[in-house]
Amino acid sequence: MREENFSVIFEDNHLIAVNKPAGWLVQGDQTGDTPLSEFVKDYVKKRYNKPGAVFLGTVHRIDRPVSGAVIFARTSKSLERMNKLFEERKVKKTYLAVVERRPEELEGVLLHYISKDLEKNIVHVSNKQNNKHYKLAKLEFKLLGGLGDQFLLEVKPHTGRHHQIRAQLGKIGCPIRGDVKYGAKKINEDGRIHLHSAALEFIHPVQGNEVCIKAPIPDEQIWRLFRHALGEIEFYKDLV
Repeated sequence: MREENFSVIFEDNHLIAVNKPAGWLVQGDQTGDTPLSEFVKDYVKKRYNKPGAVFLGTVHRIDRPVSGAVIFARTSKSLERMNKLFEERKVKKTYLAVVERRPEELEGVLLHYISKDLEKNIVHVSNKQNNKHYKLAKLEFKLLGGLGDQFLLEVKPHTGRHHQIRAQLGKIGCPIRGDVKYGAKKINEDGRIHLHSAALEFIHPVQGNEVCIKAPIPDEQIWRLFRHALGEIEFYKDLV
């Protein structure tokens, strides 16, 4: 059905999380392409031999050219509670990004204002709030390694603005590899960009325990080059 398939990385009676390959839609759009949510519904239906329609709530999304962890809710109660956790910024997100230029600082915090252009599906980034349509965007970054003119960053967004990581890194002259929309030199052949949703941490909305969902990095050359650097860091050992 697909050259790559998603893998289930967390599953219980309330939630299911999968490692989305780059290029897959999370939810349907005007393209008409079958989204990840439909494939996950089919997985749940077959795994649990469920008759009739399967409930699956989309909790959040990551961009089509981005890979990594995506959570879905298996019940309406868990959907409502997970939505609240995201809205209240109680889900800690960790991304990995391969960028085309080394940041001036080894680590830091980026503060910008972002305005969404719906017609062009792009965001505009400014150092100041030009008008009411510009919303604050904040993220932390840390340099984890470098090979030639490619650099691996850990990115932790504090806000959830559209294209936030892509736009903010582009703004400081460190575009994500393949992301020509925000300043990369060239597009990747398959349209993917090298941004990966590596981990999601939160308190389980029903059971109350701490949950850390991790998505292994794609089995692709550019990511393989950074496996050693990631393997030296305790948090990332099980992602490589």
